[in-house]
Amino acid sequence: MVKSKNTYVCLQCGVKSLKWHGKCSSCNSWNSFSEEPIEIVDNNSFQESWAVPSTLKSLAEIDAREVTRITTGFNEFDRTLGGGLVIGSVVLLGGDPGIGKSTLLLQSLSVLSNQYNVLYVTGEESSEQVALRATRLGLTYNNLNLLAETKLDEIIDIIVSHKPLVVVIDSIQTIYSATLSSSPGSLSQVKECAAKLTRVAKRLNTIIFMIGHMTKDGLIAGPRVLEHMVDTVLYFEGDHNSSFRLIRSFKNRFGAVNELGAFAMTDKGLRCVPNPSALFLSNHNNNVSGSCVMATQEGSRTLLIEIQALVNKSYSSTRKILSVGIDDNRLEMLLAVLHKHADVPTFDKDIFVNVVGGVKISEPASDIAVLLAIFSSLLNKAIPSKLFAFGEIGLSGEIRPAIKGQERLKEAVKLGFEIALIPNQNVPKQEIPGLKTIKLFTLKDALDAVKKLFQNL
Repeated sequence: MVKSKNTYVCLQCGVKSLKWHGKCSSCNSWNSFSEEPIEIVDNNSFQESWAVPSTLKSLAEIDAREVTRITTGFNEFDRTLGGGLVIGSVVLLGGDPGIGKSTLLLQSLSVLSNQYNVLYVTGEESSEQVALRATRLGLTYNNLNLLAETKLDEIIDIIVSHKPLVVVIDSIQTIYSATLSSSPGSLSQVKECAAKLTRVAKRLNTIIFMIGHMTKDGLIAGPRVLEHMVDTVLYFEGDHNSSFRLIRSFKNRFGAVNELGAFAMTDKGLRCVPNPSALFLSNHNNNVSGSCVMATQEGSRTLLIEIQALVNKSYSSTRKILSVGIDDNRLEMLLAVLHKHADVPTFDKDIFVNVVGGVKISEPASDIAVLLAIFSSLLNKAIPSKLFAFGEIGLSGEIRPAIKGQERLKEAVKLGFEIALIPNQNVPKQEIPGLKTIKLFTLKDALDAVKKLFQNL
């Protein structure tokens, strides 16, 4: 029996209500409720014929060593996935339009099709358009199966009958289920389609990739429960004006989160960048004021990234503070600590901070490098190009250690850095050849050490 019913759904968090609310009680967002007609279907009226009966097993009977990973053909892609694809996993890949999501997965399927049965489901393009793109990229797609379909039941029937090992859904917002009357891309459709595809993946041991659209807030369109359903959530980042692309893992049940994969977009598609630090520091040759290099840890990878700052006198009643790549609120806090514990006022200055390469840094170990870049621009004196720093700054001006300090130091030495400003707890017990370490206890120690280096230049 099918009943028609209208409900109101929050576009931000997916909470449902029988009446409209101006403010969502779950996520506190305003004017986010949208009316959607939903058909409630009695689950007892049908049965999934493809479903494999569930079996009860003891955990001791399962040998995790038998779980093998399948390579995608891209080392950087495998890194973000935790070492490769796991049978029966569901991966959600989100990113801005034109960033390269479809290109990356089409290239991966081209490699996987040489050994496995794969399927590319396109709901946005025609079969001819996909073939044209594959030809332009110079891919071999003789064994790559293609399906241009948006109806969920038809897609599941093809998956059940052909039993592909890897399936790409491009995109989940274009797929719709006939059991719901709402339009494709609505919260109810995205949730229902993702739930059914996830069941297919788990019951048939099929690897499913779902491509997701991004909202203007930088989140994957659809209910937040979508990210809870899948095993892995990846975000494709990058600037359209640059050929550099990053894939960041925000959730991974089979590997570490915050893993980072680096790619470069070429006329033949995406290619791996094994040493992204070299790209971030490609123009870091001359000594210029307002620049400092930091060593950051992204998952299991150490990156050396340049942080730039511009400090200028403010000619308005309120100063401007703008940051790209780091949190604005944390920058405000660091400026307050700089004034309170180092007696360096910036209340009458406009401050602009940028992380080179379009990378977003969330770890607090960037605090020292950010303030050193601001201090360098304020005095208009350059920090030596062979110097790097890392460390978290507390509200009382103390400098706290960072995780995996030894890995950061070793990576910096490989790239030719000679001076390290680091927390006292991260100083190695044995000296690293070619590296001079300056241990720091407080923020004032860091500024005093930089002042001495200014005098020696």
